[in-house]
Amino acid sequence: MSGARDLLLSKDLGPGQAEELLRPYGFRDPLQADRELQSLAEDPEARRLLSVVVDDILMAASDSADPDGALTRFERFVRASGSPTRVFSHLGADPRMIAVLLRSFGASPFLAEILIRQPGWMYWLSEPEVLARSRRREEIEADLALALASLRSEERRRDALRVAKRREILHIGVRDLLRLASVTETLGALSALAEALIEAGLEVAASGAREALGLDAKDEPPGGFVVLGMGKLGGGELNFSSDVDLVYVYDTDRGRVGRRRGGPGRGEYFHAVARRLTTVLSDLTEEGYVYRVDLRLRPEGGAGPVALPLSAFSRYYRERGATWERLALLKAWPAAGDRALGARCLAQTRAFVFGRPFAEAETQEVRRLKSQIDRKMAVRGESLRHVKLGIGGIREIELVVQVLTARCGGRRPRLRQRGTLAALAALAQAQLLSGEQSQLLIDAYLFLRDVENKLQMVADNQLHVLPEDPEAVRTHALRLGYRDHHGIAAGEALLEDYRRHTGAVHDLFGQAIGGTFPA
Repeated sequence: MSGARDLLLSKDLGPGQAEELLRPYGFRDPLQADRELQSLAEDPEARRLLSVVVDDILMAASDSADPDGALTRFERFVRASGSPTRVFSHLGADPRMIAVLLRSFGASPFLAEILIRQPGWMYWLSEPEVLARSRRREEIEADLALALASLRSEERRRDALRVAKRREILHIGVRDLLRLASVTETLGALSALAEALIEAGLEVAASGAREALGLDAKDEPPGGFVVLGMGKLGGGELNFSSDVDLVYVYDTDRGRVGRRRGGPGRGEYFHAVARRLTTVLSDLTEEGYVYRVDLRLRPEGGAGPVALPLSAFSRYYRERGATWERLALLKAWPAAGDRALGARCLAQTRAFVFGRPFAEAETQEVRRLKSQIDRKMAVRGESLRHVKLGIGGIREIELVVQVLTARCGGRRPRLRQRGTLAALAALAQAQLLSGEQSQLLIDAYLFLRDVENKLQMVADNQLHVLPEDPEAVRTHALRLGYRDHHGIAAGEALLEDYRRHTGAVHDLFGQAIGGTFPA
């Protein structure tokens, strides 16, 4: 016997010897780690099976962002499984899963809680093809349709969406943490998941609205309702823990729904669907929630109706749309519902977005809005740490892309790309950015989105700010894959890269918004 096996199998090992054996694995509290291991090995058969894999478990914990947290959450997961011997036997047969579990548990308490709540999903993740690739929207939609088909209660159908969201987020998060997916793949997978869940949520909402309005169950649900995705959802670049920015549009107020006389008008019905869809997605229950929904990008913002007929939607942008709304519509995309109606929505706003000059007055408005953000960040002391809104952050990259696209996209349709990365490539191809400038912004965007996603993966919240505490910075650097190297600590290496990327972005942002780029 040697190493960690001594710790498990010897009854005479003292605290000092346990600490000596465990400290090299990076535990801040090796005695607590010893207690957790002993707790897992209370049963003789569990002790025997654990002894086979314990060295690998400790090595995987030591390679995680937080060895103490990894082992603590692993102990909770094994207990939640109800069968430690089955877990240890499985890990002995599939040691690849040891790294999957321990590295995930050390990086993301949120993902750990998903598996602690559903321990059986470990066996799903163990299937070789599951972690090998991202899941397509069509696959997720098929699974959702199957899950919903046998459920009659609306509440059970809503909960099925919440459970499905947790499982898919686990899949995406583990692939991202283990670098089985690129940043681009992760953003695309998160967006595909959201579109699938919103589409399924719309079905649940429409069914509930028909019942609430007393419509005949045999009535075919009317078409003519589209959910436009805005922001990062519209661009196919959703965050790990993101609101979904939605706009609801329906075809017309004219006519009624259903076959019975005196049925609800189309406007009344679609408003009911819109309100219900928002609650389907955002209500929080013991099963969690699907998405936080933000409707403030709709015409009139929070003061406007929750859903608009196409005529009112188009008239608003024709008569009252603001500069920032021109930029927001660059990312608009039909996320769910009637795609043909969605295409009409976008076609009818095209003249507003591209049919007029984006000149100095509009650029000055962008500068004013960005100055407001800068002042807010300065008051919070987050100018140099806010990954999204800080100096050289994600928002500055997005504004460079949006301003150049709005300036030049009217006469160059190939520039009209929803996604930031695709737009940067198009701008370089059109020679509105040099190849070097485009690559600088692409590299910075991927780096910052990775940093942002890892921040949000910790606790499933909308965190965008790098920590100030050096130990917390180090943990985040380890979560991102940094390691101490050639005398440079992982945390300092992360901060150096952050300063390099944001400094370069801010310089280029000044040139673009200053109007020195081609028009």
